[in-house]
Amino acid sequence: MTQLIECVPNFSEGRDITVIKQITDEIETVEGVKLLDVDPGKATNRTVVTFVGTPEAVVEAAFLAIKKASEVIDMRKHQGEHPRFGATDVCPFVPIANITMEETVVYARKLAKKAGEELNIAIYCYEFAAFENKRKNLANCRSGEYEGLKKKLQNPEWKPDFGTIDFNAKSGATAVGARNFLVAYNVNLNTTSTRRANAVAFDVRENGRVKREGGKITGKIIKDKNGKTLRISGSLKKVKAIGWYIEEYGIAQISMNLTDITVTPVHKAFDEVENKARMRGIKVTGSELVGLIPLQAMLDAGKYFLKKQKRSLGISEDEIIKIAVKSLGLDELKPFVPKERIIEYLLDENTKRPLADMDLKEFVNATASESPAPGGGSIAAYMAALGAALGTMVANLSSHKRGWDDRWEVYSDWAEKGQASCKALLDLVDEDTSAFNKIMKAFKMPKTSNNEKQKRLDAIQEATKYAIEVPFKVMKIAYESMDILKAMAKIGLPASISDAGVGALAMRAAVSGAFLNIKINTGGLDDKKIVTDIMQQAKIIEENAMKLEKEILDIVNDKI
Repeated sequence: MTQLIECVPNFSEGRDITVIKQITDEIETVEGVKLLDVDPGKATNRTVVTFVGTPEAVVEAAFLAIKKASEVIDMRKHQGEHPRFGATDVCPFVPIANITMEETVVYARKLAKKAGEELNIAIYCYEFAAFENKRKNLANCRSGEYEGLKKKLQNPEWKPDFGTIDFNAKSGATAVGARNFLVAYNVNLNTTSTRRANAVAFDVRENGRVKREGGKITGKIIKDKNGKTLRISGSLKKVKAIGWYIEEYGIAQISMNLTDITVTPVHKAFDEVENKARMRGIKVTGSELVGLIPLQAMLDAGKYFLKKQKRSLGISEDEIIKIAVKSLGLDELKPFVPKERIIEYLLDENTKRPLADMDLKEFVNATASESPAPGGGSIAAYMAALGAALGTMVANLSSHKRGWDDRWEVYSDWAEKGQASCKALLDLVDEDTSAFNKIMKAFKMPKTSNNEKQKRLDAIQEATKYAIEVPFKVMKIAYESMDILKAMAKIGLPASISDAGVGALAMRAAVSGAFLNIKINTGGLDDKKIVTDIMQQAKIIEENAMKLEKEILDIVNDKI
């Protein structure tokens, strides 16, 4: 399984597009990486770049980007709202797939060593890549910023982990780290006051504010018996925040780094900022995402706001994301395009499903063509998806019925189950055709030598087994999804009870249709034990589906 690391370097240039492109062009020269996002900010004069790839490729691409940044960015001329101390200010590695944090740290330190030694840049390792505790916090590594870097390098306690101890006036220093997925997230305020924005930031950030006598901003700082300054913690864990004024938009923002969205997700941060701002007479008008965000974070946000409205969560993924965008005001300052900002949408090159993403007319015409695929297996999966969709529709309509508000969660749970079934079955529409194509490909393999003949026979057997497993999945999911239709026949909206009946008919037909597909393919499988086992299980599923279909239709007809 391919190991994937995400790299999110921040460059101290956000205004000159030609400079930014020179850096990103270097990244794109490396095979094995994919550039996902380039997000420049004029006010911060900073660009956040996101790319992903295999570990060695990411190390190489990051090195080339740091090298190019050292050539085209001059820190002696840099000004911006965001804290910074180098041309490549930070360069974190994030484990994405099939790789541990410990392994990611090895690659981050490899980059740090290479960049420090070959580019004559002071390199500090932070977060999980740090060699000592005080360097885990990026703010500590970057304290003093560029203007204080020359003096900092003279302090033995802040000797760089790699690279030069001499002040590189043009390139500054770079922090290379390994961290969990971080969401950079800004909340917009209806004020231009940085001081008031900072007050809200201090209210929410984990580090809070300095404790003072009388709780007044002018009060004397309170210290413990060891002379350590005491602090009042903010209300949000795993959150770093500051307030700033963005001239580009003419507003103040709370700029946050959500360092662990399993602890403080985006929607919780938004609501808490809104609450604390309101207490200070300030209104939240929207928010802004910097860089990318995981799909689950957007789905969690959408569902959170749907719950607050007592609305069903069993709607499409697109609709849930739309609710999240509107509720968080992510489109206030500029359009929010999910396919460009959600990491899974950018990463997954297989999101396009040749059949399931067709419109109805295209799908019918493709089925009716001279090609043997899509065939009965894909149609069975699609019928099952339609059956699940009808059950989901009844559940959603029922959850929204006036006077049934106290029961909305019951219907929402059924609708969520239905949406999951719809998604799985639509994937199987294409998977069935893939199985057919796999068999055809196996039959076309060369068979000149005995070795080639054996490989061909093995491939045919493997493909045939796959072509049996896919419709068996359809049977199982379709049958298990019939309980949604039975529930909706019993407790669903009376006006939509016929829809539950049609769904039951579609589901049973899908079960029987998929079974036919299994039967026709088992003849080509040599392993008779597998054939016997699957046929026995499939027969039981079909019999049970027929019984359940009758039960559902009896309920529907009695009520009609």
